Amino acid sequence: MSVDPQQRPGSLTDEEARALDAHWRAANYLSVGQIYLMANPLLTEPLRPEHVKPRLLGHWGTSPGLNLVYTHLNRLIRSRDLEALCVWGPGHGGPAVVANSWLEGSYTQTYPDVTRDAAGMARLFRQFSFPGGVPSHVAPETPGSIHEGGELGYALSHAYGAAFDNPGLLVACVIGDGEAETGPLAASWHSNKFLDPVHDGAVLPVLHLNGYKIANPTVLSRLPESELDDLLKGYGHEPIHVTGDEPAAVHRAMAHAMDTAADRIAGIQRAAREDGATGRPRWPVIVLRTPKGWTGPAEVDGLPVEGTWRAHQVPLSAVRDNPEHLRQLEEWLRSYRPRELFDEHGAPRPDVLACVPDGARRLGSTPHANGGLLVRELPLPSLERYAVPVDKPGATLHEPTRVLGDLLENVMRKTADRRDFRLVGPDETASNRLQAVYAASGKAWQAGTLEVDEHLDRHGRVMEILSEHTCQGWLEGYLLTGRHGLFSCYEAFVHIVDSMVNQHIKWLRVTRRLPWRAPIASLNYLLTSHVWRQDHNGFSHQDPGFVDHILNKSPEVVRVYLPPDANTLLSVADHALRSKDYVNVVVAGKQPCFDWLTMEQARAHCARGAGVWDWAGTESGEREPDVVLAAAGDVPTQEVLAAAQLLRDHLPELAVRVVNVVDIARLLPSGEHPHGMTDFEYDGLFTPDKPVVFAYHGYPWLIHRLAYRRTGHRHLHVRGYKEIGTTTTPFDMVVRNDLDRYRLVMDVIDRVPGLAVRAAAVRQEMEDTRLRHHAYIREHGVDLPEVADWSWEG
Repeated sequence: MSVDPQQRPGSLTDEEARALDAHWRAANYLSVGQIYLMANPLLTEPLRPEHVKPRLLGHWGTSPGLNLVYTHLNRLIRSRDLEALCVWGPGHGGPAVVANSWLEGSYTQTYPDVTRDAAGMARLFRQFSFPGGVPSHVAPETPGSIHEGGELGYALSHAYGAAFDNPGLLVACVIGDGEAETGPLAASWHSNKFLDPVHDGAVLPVLHLNGYKIANPTVLSRLPESELDDLLKGYGHEPIHVTGDEPAAVHRAMAHAMDTAADRIAGIQRAAREDGATGRPRWPVIVLRTPKGWTGPAEVDGLPVEGTWRAHQVPLSAVRDNPEHLRQLEEWLRSYRPRELFDEHGAPRPDVLACVPDGARRLGSTPHANGGLLVRELPLPSLERYAVPVDKPGATLHEPTRVLGDLLENVMRKTADRRDFRLVGPDETASNRLQAVYAASGKAWQAGTLEVDEHLDRHGRVMEILSEHTCQGWLEGYLLTGRHGLFSCYEAFVHIVDSMVNQHIKWLRVTRRLPWRAPIASLNYLLTSHVWRQDHNGFSHQDPGFVDHILNKSPEVVRVYLPPDANTLLSVADHALRSKDYVNVVVAGKQPCFDWLTMEQARAHCARGAGVWDWAGTESGEREPDVVLAAAGDVPTQEVLAAAQLLRDHLPELAVRVVNVVDIARLLPSGEHPHGMTDFEYDGLFTPDKPVVFAYHGYPWLIHRLAYRRTGHRHLHVRGYKEIGTTTTPFDMVVRNDLDRYRLVMDVIDRVPGLAVRAAAVRQEMEDTRLRHHAYIREHGVDLPEVADWSWEG
């Protein structure tokens, strides 16, 4: 079927309307079949209990509305030859999206054993929510998807992420009315203030109001239409309403809404791209009101179902045991008139497929939903160009993230024409010392401006909004559709996206097992303004626990790096930005930090992930070390080196080994993580029986958890953040948490056999210095001169 684009919007012929209804009915039939049936897919014989699955798992309530949207998106794409993608927000819309993918042929193209005939339909039905089958929601296994069903709150930000720098793409986004109640979704409505109609694609939100969540009414569905319009207009949208429960009328209204929205979008883009319009446009939004569980059983066991919360999941729950439920199910399935929809072999009839686009225009086959097919290698410069000179360790200081900012400016400049790299963060780019990027690209902004504003750019690719959820959603959508990016965030507040990164890690883990999903660029975090240098903001800004959260997740996906200086940060960033299918977390400071390694040394150290800094220790090749001082993180590294220097001065006979860890996963056994060390490697580095005093950036128990199976674990003593913080001096933060150099020296004396007696005076001096510190900062407000002016003298 082809609709003349010059037709008045929504002016369907009777034949077109019948064909759209046939497609919709076929999708509804397939959706119900997936939830209930494991045999007899075409109802060629009366339905019997053994044709029904023993466990009914799935969700019917949202499916008919999603099927309606899919049907009409098909028509719009085909009639206008559009390049489109759809983000399916409702949590359990799996039956609908899978059904439509099978109808259009994308599913069979992806999974050739699920053929478009009766045998394939039977397999399609049986596999749904069945052991060894596919999930009940839209998942990585679903062709055409970039959004995990059940990630309530993120659909719209994912859609905008997909649209950024995709000028020819229309991204439809179905938002369930339960999802619309979440905070992340509420913030993501503001994404239209960042959408550039010249260089970006368009997002068409479809707010699907069917009235209920699992058991309760939804807020937006109960608002008067005028109040809802005010809300959506306040967000910067022009609402188009489609309301009803009579299919023929709804089809005509939906076609009219889709055409009207497409015309408005085309007009906005034409005005910006051809006429030079610079005003912020008001984009269309479709408000679709249909009953929950539309076309399903009106009543079950004397209780209303269609249009109520009872339609949310499985309306008929006892089909195998209750003959009346079995009768109702068969009546329900036959109400779609399957013989009109599928031929005797089970293939969809031509009328059903009349609205379906061809090839890659099909929603289930768009390469934008399989971004690895589109991703290009990122043009990264030589690190030597940005490396800081290091004539000897600890002689100079640099702000590591400022050094990285210079490199990112180069990346932003080199991708100016291809537009496939973005830097996102919640209002912290300059605060995190990355402002060099503004020389290559300003901050995306479509709202009003004032003369005092700086670096705002209608075409910018630096993205800032004070919503970590929205930043995360934008970047995920951008990466999933084949581009690159970096998320810069204060360490303490990245926790806001804990659940989002969890879902992205799960997505990547599953896609690694799907050969048809091509690898995408990694999701890269730069966590800075970290716990040890939030002495000015105080306790609320001090939390290093995101690393713990990440390392609980799939080991083949997650990577955590703690570079100790500027050159190691450059090396780690280069690796992370080149990588694919990972979540890389990089924790690095923005304050002046000592330069320890040359670029060549930094590369080698980062490649090892953990290694001995022989220049910092006092062990010789003729004897084993008496103690190992280990560090992970920039501030812990400085404290360990200061402790090593104190030990060299006060206990020169002590053989001290200094170990630095960049890649935290190296501490895991090799069988638990791809980066893990073998026991042989670990014992060679940390020794099997010598005391190890480990200064760690985060919560100390993480190191114990990672190393608990090692031979020398009982000799391992970890110092780190103990949830003690306040507004204070930088050094007082480490003292309060017993991570300071003097405490580390005391730990060595307490743990090396024989030192407790021989070095009692040294230990007392260390304790006295800590006490003097407390008195000094309360009088002077700054750290002790021997701390503030300390430098490495190795």
